[in-house]
Amino acid sequence: MTFQVGDRVVVPNYGVGKIRMVDAMHMEGRSYEVFVIDILANGMEYRAPVDQAGANGLREIIPLSAVEKVYEVLRDRDTPADKQTWNRRYREYTNKIKTGDPLEVAAVLRDLARLKAEKTLSFGEKKMYDQAHSLIVQELAAAKGVDENALKSELETLFAVP
Repeated sequence: MTFQVGDRVVVPNYGVGKIRMVDAMHMEGRSYEVFVIDILANGMEYRAPVDQAGANGLREIIPLSAVEKVYEVLRDRDTPADKQTWNRRYREYTNKIKTGDPLEVAAVLRDLARLKAEKTLSFGEKKMYDQAHSLIVQELAAAKGVDENALKSELETLFAVP
C-alpha cells in the first residue's frame, strides 16, 4: 500500500486518521521514515514506519461498496450470543478490535449492543462497547461521507429493541 500526505487512513484500535507528514525518526543509530498521523477523533498523534505501514495494520478506509457488508453484520440477529465468561469474551473482543477489520469490530459492537438490550453493561463491557461504536461510526462516516452524528442516530435506530 502506498499512502501520501493528506490521505485518510484507519489505524487499528485508534480509528480514522489523516497523514499529516512523513518525518525522519532516529533510534538506536538507525534512521527511519515514519508517517505522522493525526487521529481525527481525539487529535492524538500516531507514528507508523513508512516501509511497514501495511504490516502495522494501517489501511485505507473501506470503500463504499463494502459498507453494506458491515451493516449486514450489525443487523445479524441469527448469530447466537457468546455464552463464555466475560474475561474470555473480553480477550476475544479485544483481539477482534485490534485486527482493525471493520467486520470484526462490527461483530463486537453487535454482540455488545444485543447484550446491552438484555442487561446493564458492566464497566468493562461499556468501555469496549464505546470503543467499538466509536471505531465503526468513524469509519462508516468517512466511507459514506456523512456526519458522525447522523451515523450515530442511524446505529441507535438499528439497535433499537423492537
